[in-house]
Parts: sequence; structure tokens; C-alpha cells
Amino acid sequence: MKFFLAQMNPTVGDLESNAEKIFHAASVAYQNSADIVLTPELSLWGYPAKDLLLKKDLIEKQYVILDKLSFNVKKKYGNLSVAVGIAERINDSFFPNLYNSIVLIEDGGWVTIARKIILPTYEVFDEKRYFRSEEKVSIISKKTKNKIWKLGITICEDLWVNQNIEGRGIHKENPISDLKNKKIDILLNFSASPFTFKKQELRNKVSNFAAKYLKVPLIYVNQIGANDNLIFDGNSFIINERGSKIKQLKSFSEDMTCWDIKESTILKCENQSSDIASVFEALVLGVKDYAKKCGFKTALIGLSGGIDSALVSVIATAALGRKNIYCVSMPSKWSTDHSKIDAKGLVDRLKINLDTISIENLMSSFEKSFKESLNLQPEGITNQNIQSRIRGTLLMALANQKKHLLLSTGNKSELAVGYCTLYGDMNGGLSVIGDLYKTNVFKLCNWLDSEESAEHRKIYKLEYETEIIGKNILSKAPSAELGPNQFDTDSLPPYPLLDKILKSIIEEKKDFSNLEKDGYKKELIFQIIALIKKAEFKRKQAPPILKLSSQSLGNDWRVPIAISY
Repeated sequence: MKFFLAQMNPTVGDLESNAEKIFHAASVAYQNSADIVLTPELSLWGYPAKDLLLKKDLIEKQYVILDKLSFNVKKKYGNLSVAVGIAERINDSFFPNLYNSIVLIEDGGWVTIARKIILPTYEVFDEKRYFRSEEKVSIISKKTKNKIWKLGITICEDLWVNQNIEGRGIHKENPISDLKNKKIDILLNFSASPFTFKKQELRNKVSNFAAKYLKVPLIYVNQIGANDNLIFDGNSFIINERGSKIKQLKSFSEDMTCWDIKESTILKCENQSSDIASVFEALVLGVKDYAKKCGFKTALIGLSGGIDSALVSVIATAALGRKNIYCVSMPSKWSTDHSKIDAKGLVDRLKINLDTISIENLMSSFEKSFKESLNLQPEGITNQNIQSRIRGTLLMALANQKKHLLLSTGNKSELAVGYCTLYGDMNGGLSVIGDLYKTNVFKLCNWLDSEESAEHRKIYKLEYETEIIGKNILSKAPSAELGPNQFDTDSLPPYPLLDKILKSIIEEKKDFSNLEKDGYKKELIFQIIALIKKAEFKRKQAPPILKLSSQSLGNDWRVPIAISY
């Protein structure tokens, strides 16, 4: 039997275009004499489709498109089988009334061959809002060349049942255990599994466990692309019954491959990217797909001369091309010559567009209006926030006028403790590095300026023979430059210390007593917890944050605003 893996980048809700991608995969599979095409979970819809799944007209349209696709596959490619992910309607009066299903197109028609058993409801996932769980495992028999093969089928989370690997606890259902005595020949997993730090390592472990436990090869086919805040890395693969890789598809790119079940050659080298390189690739894909799928061709960035806006500028340039990146420097009387020079140097190295708008006169006008109309002199934080909001207003005006996608440049450390200005530097259509702590921003920038990143910079048509971020930006003490001689450490602990505590609270869910046992001072713990709590209303109004960790501060962070604890 010959399997064809189609690692696709669907657009959520664009059923026609996604069907065309599936049909194209079928054409390539046919040229390779494949027997069956495997596409990712919900491949006809794109994942996650969220409340589009509640639209009855789209569900109806899905079936029309599926029938047409089945007819065309039969007409063009004869006996080729194609596995497609759909939202299957349940004809009863209960809700939810859908299954997350895999159908098999064959002989001009289609039939359901599997329904998802384990529906995740953690992190960004909310599948029980839309789907019902299947109760039994799915197995199909496929005959090729006078032999009948038994295929066990799982959909994404159905594979994640080993508590010792994933650490989330034991599911009530265990599809892998249920398949143990079914005498299957191969295990298939249809996934839409988003990228997070170390996710590929975890996928390899849960897949190896399943393959060894069932003593069969495993085919894992995953979605790629970015949909809103989620980034899907692909990395589909095939392993043998001992857990050794036979095939490995590309990261962060559409890819296809054909595999005959008789082939058993083990890969000698997987050529996997380093963790830090994968973060860069993920963010580039996140910006590229968000812009493309939302209809933007150009991006706008407020460039301060600091490390955050520098990193976002590099990512945006890699994603959209240098001619499509527009930066604006908006110096005030507190902006140092150092920062102005650094901003210009970065622009020259990236060969992107730069305009400069001084905000000194605007700031003076604000101060004058307050004094003359209200007899009020803006001071302290109020004065600083007015500066940031002037910049935010200018950027939004340019974005509106020129139809740019405004990229927010705040990092996770700032968003966590509220060291950012609502309607100011938080403005934008996408938060690019909002799931990167400040210390990780420095790590990524140091990597970009190292020889280790040279091949990646070549691929993305960035400067690769010399530094790209620059020593001046990397060595500069972090500062918002909203006041005289202002530094981030005037208000916050040093970032290496702050980020350790933030990660413990946000991602590891440690409480006060745990942090105290870890050796942190009581006053410092109280300060940071209070800052996180106080900034909740800001985060609810932030743009979508590209998700990189197991716990971002985006829509998987579901803390109420009006609370007391």
C-alpha cells in the first residue's frame, strides 16, 4: 500500500480553496501511483474554525463541496482514495450537533471512517463547544494488490494519552489502549497541532510510545500555516514499530511525500532546526500568514531604536519582504541621539523604509491645552502615557491611510506586568513578540547576529555576512525613553529575575507559597502578582498574540478582570 501525505496550509472557512488544495494533492499522489491521500484534521475547514462551525449554511456548503470533490477525484484519478477532515453533522435535536470526523473519498462518493474521541478543552482548545465525542476506536480495512490492510485511525488528541509524557493527567478514554487487541497493521494520526516550545519533542515521544505499544508503524500528518494567533509547524512524519523515523516532512512549509508500506529505510539525519531557529521561523510564518489571510500586503512598525521594535522589524522583513515594511521614528525631547542613530542603522541594514515624525510640538500642544482648558499640568505617568498615545495615534492614522498592518512590538514581560500603554504602544493588528519574555527577545536577537543564523538569514533574504540587530541595540539598557534618564529597572526588577518569576506564575502555575519556597523575597512576589492582576484590563484589549508557549497571555489566558484574591 502506498500512502501520500499532504501537509497543507488551509485558510479557515475557505472551503472552496481548501478543496482545491486537496484536489491538487490528489493529482500529485496519482502521479506517484499512491493508493490513499492523507490530509490533516479538519482539512476542508482549516483549524480552528471556531464559531464558523455554528453557521448552518457553511455546514450545508461543506457537503456540496465534498460531493463535488468526490466526483472530480473519481473522474480524474479513478480508484485513488482521499482522507479529508470535515465537521460531520449529527441529525438529532441535541447540541453540539457535530463530530470532528475523517471521511474517505472513494469511487465518486465518500463515507465517514473516523470520529474524534478525545476533545481537548485546555490552552486555546475548546472543542466540546462544537463537537461530540465518539465512543469507539476507528479501524478500516483497505485492500491493495490482493492484501487487506487494517488501518487504525486517530485524530490529533486521540494520540496524547501518556500522562508521563504530556503531564496533563489521564483522559477517561484511551484510544491507543483500545486499539491494542485489534490487530491493526498501521496507525494513522490526522492532526492540527499548533507549534509551542518543545512541541516536536513531545510529539515524537507520544508517537513513539504508541508505535511501540501497538507494534506497528505510525503516520502522523499535521497542518501547517498560521491562523490568527496559532502557528502550525507541520513536521509530519512516519515512524516504524520501533519508533525510528522513516520520513520527515518540512517545518513551517507545505510539503508532500509518498511512502510504500514496504519501505523501511531509517532516516540517518533529520536536519531539524534548533529551538531558537524554530521560534524565529514560527514568528515569520505567523506574520506572513496573518497578513496574507487578512488581506494586508504591507506592515507598519513604530521604530524606537530599542531591541523589541528591532526584532519585530527583522521578523516582518523576513515575512513580507523589505519593500513592504514601513517604519516610523517618532522622537521626543527625551529620545537619545543614541536611539535615533541605532534606529537608522537597523533600517539601513534591513534596507526597509523609514520616516521620522517629531512629536515635540504635539506634546507641547497637549500640555498647553490641558493647562489652558483645565488648569492641569500632566505629570509623571500621565505625561509619559500621553507621549505613547500620541505615537499610537500617528501610527494608527498611517495604517488607516496606507492600509498597512500595524505590528505591536511589546514583549511578554511588559504585557504581564502592564509596562505598556493602552491606546499607545499596545496599538496594532498583531502582537508579534507578545509571547516572548524580554530575556528571550535578547536570546533571539543574539542568535540573529551569530553565524549560527546565517543560513536562515540567507533563506529569508536578510543580511547574513554582518550583524543585523547590531551591538549598540543589544548592549543598550532597556528604556521606554518617556522621561529624563528613564530605565525599565526604575519600575521593574532586572529582567532575568522578573522573567523567572513570571514564567513560574504564568506557565508553571506556582502560587505564593511555591515562589517563597523557591527563594524569592516576599515583597517582590507580592509586587509582581499585584502588577499582573492590575494589568488584566489592558491585556483584554491587546491585539492577537502569536502563541509560542504552553500559556500565552492571549485567548488561552482566561483570568477575569474584576477579581479579588
